[in-house]
Amino acid sequence: MLTKLLPFVAFASLVAARNNALDVNTNCQNDKCVDEHITTHGSDFLYAICAVMGLTALGCIVGGYMQTKERRSNRIFWWITAAINFTACIAYFTMDKAVVSGVNREIFYVRYIDWFITTPLLLLDILLTARMPWSQILWTIFLDWVMIICGLVGALVKSRYKWGFWGFGTLAMFMIFYNIIVEGMKYATRLDAHHVDLVNGDRNGSRNIKKTYQMCGVWTLFIWMLYPIAWGLCEGGNAISSDSEAVFYGILDFCAKPIFSLMLLWGHRQIRTEHLGLHVRDYDDLPVNLSLAKTVPYSATAHTTQYGEDETRVNSQDAPIAHVPNTNTY
Repeated sequence: MLTKLLPFVAFASLVAARNNALDVNTNCQNDKCVDEHITTHGSDFLYAICAVMGLTALGCIVGGYMQTKERRSNRIFWWITAAINFTACIAYFTMDKAVVSGVNREIFYVRYIDWFITTPLLLLDILLTARMPWSQILWTIFLDWVMIICGLVGALVKSRYKWGFWGFGTLAMFMIFYNIIVEGMKYATRLDAHHVDLVNGDRNGSRNIKKTYQMCGVWTLFIWMLYPIAWGLCEGGNAISSDSEAVFYGILDFCAKPIFSLMLLWGHRQIRTEHLGLHVRDYDDLPVNLSLAKTVPYSATAHTTQYGEDETRVNSQDAPIAHVPNTNTY
């Protein structure tokens, strides 16, 4: 076990020996210096998280290109997780050089830019696993943006009114939790109970949908619950040092992004987009309308039932009513 850790220890030692980021990017701007700022130790930790995010993003990109023809449509989840970690890698590359704002305490505003981009993608990973409708997904992403913006504005407010923004952001977070726990679980359960594997004709693939949704959803909710606490101790209450802030947020982001990515992709290893009612056209597939025109010479009308049972009802005077999956392209 110790032998496997030696390369990482050597890499960390190399980074620490050459880390002069704070000498190049000082804690003073416009002749004003912050009182509370990260030290070289905090910068070293941010470098390490940056490397982890970058390696995870690279792994997701390579894994996406390695998908076989039968699973190329699943690249959508590989690309989303790659985007999450790649964006976080750039953000931590910025933070370890103390590119910040603030007078009495460093405010890492780039962290909020990171969250503004990555948290909607993370929610998209979860909600698409349950095949929630786009109206519900957009509403959840809006609440997420409210949460992030309130956190940033509250961090920049000097008076106690910052806690009002903390309250609004926390309220938006709990509304997101409701959409995941209550609404999303209905869709995941429905898929698990009634959706048949269109490829193999059985339900084995669909049984992993609810399990994967629960695993990733519960993990995300548990980690996200700790962010308001971290905010209260750092930007809000100024109760812990900037180095401790870097470690606290770094561990949370590590759990919320690289660990989440591994959990999600592992859960999707036996799930195909067809199991979720998603059609992602490959380059050698015909467009959906052309495929239906060749196989279904009847008039078709779309019909959507509650909790994601999308189907196209095909009618003909000479043929009984048949049901075929709704093949909207996403």
